[in-house]
Amino acid sequence: MNLLFANDRPGEYPASFYTDTRDAAPERPALAGDQRADVCVIGGGYTGLSAALHLAEAGRRVILVEAHRAGFGASGRNGGQIGSGQRLEVTELEAMAGKPAARRLWDMAEEAKELTYDLAARAGVPTHRGIAHAAVKASEVRHAHEMAGYLAQHYGYDQITPLDRAGLQALIPSPLYLGGDIDRGAGHVHPLNLALGMARLAEAAGAVIHERSVVTGIEHGTATRPSRITTAAGSVTADHVVLAANGYLDLLQPKIAAHVLPINNYIAVTEPLGPRAAEVMTENIAAHDTKFVVNYWRMHEDRLVFGGGETVSYRFPRDIAAKVRKPLEQVYPQLKGVRLTHAWGGTLAITVNRMPYFARPAANCLTASGFSGHGVALATLSGKLMAQAITATGDGFDAMEALPSPAFPGGTHLRWPMLVAGMSWFALRDKLGI
Repeated sequence: MNLLFANDRPGEYPASFYTDTRDAAPERPALAGDQRADVCVIGGGYTGLSAALHLAEAGRRVILVEAHRAGFGASGRNGGQIGSGQRLEVTELEAMAGKPAARRLWDMAEEAKELTYDLAARAGVPTHRGIAHAAVKASEVRHAHEMAGYLAQHYGYDQITPLDRAGLQALIPSPLYLGGDIDRGAGHVHPLNLALGMARLAEAAGAVIHERSVVTGIEHGTATRPSRITTAAGSVTADHVVLAANGYLDLLQPKIAAHVLPINNYIAVTEPLGPRAAEVMTENIAAHDTKFVVNYWRMHEDRLVFGGGETVSYRFPRDIAAKVRKPLEQVYPQLKGVRLTHAWGGTLAITVNRMPYFARPAANCLTASGFSGHGVALATLSGKLMAQAITATGDGFDAMEALPSPAFPGGTHLRWPMLVAGMSWFALRDKLGI
């Protein structure tokens, strides 16, 4: 089954709160005829749009092809959280790659945040600072406080304030959590408007974006022979190819897909809460918790935008609102029975070790994907890193590519059933509180 069409109508944004509140965006024509470019970018999410923008700003002729619409995939459906650090904690990265490499990865993640804030500002998309980290267990509270101290002492990051139960509840009036922290350097944004803003910036720099252009094949070139990318109605011959399709690469590039597994996540939005909004959050921050199947949320004016629930099947559940309502009401029992006006699903991609997968599938082809729920900033940076690799102006791509990135056991065929078993076990642990 092709995930590009498993749950969505071709060439249309999903029915979501983000779609209903998005900035105006032109409908860009599909690729037609045979075109020539320095770089062809496949995928119109944060990664591809950032690559196109930075390549165009460096003077390259760029054609970006997107199967549906710019920001159609995970980039236009996520929780909008601009998180600090990599998906793994610095202590885990130190054990994996050593302290110097862990420091470089931390610095790159800080660059990713600032890049995202900067691009949002350039595009006129508001951002808001502050993400709370809510812990379910006392041991997780202690760990959060220890990590805040470790980052301050060893990485010079002093934006995280440890919170006890009362301190967290002063921000998030939920009885579920025992404490945690607040990161004032992290933030949140309307995710689809961020993608649309990046598309405007890329086009202003000279990049050409074609929507409704499903790639049907890639004939990889060599160091001396260009590649050819084909769609139903046209082709692009390019000296370099950037693969930025994240969880939608299964049929197009199976060898990459063996390292990156698509999973589905769900979000719902409440009716306007009016004065009750203070029962949910007392500041305009975002939040996520420590459950394995993570809950994440933020306010949009006086509406709660709440993400919860995952599946590893191809299809979204028939009643997405019911799937999200259960964790929402666990976090906020005071909202039991609240009307949900929107509910939608999205496909993200994870890796075995939850670090992004950077690779060179061919001599003149680069890819970055598998941001494992931490992609708003890191996917944006990855596009810039691939642009720098192509223009020989930076080695950040090489640093990320050097990280271990094992394939899922069983390759592309068995990774789904094996992950279903693993996810079911961890979801059970969440329910049992162990």
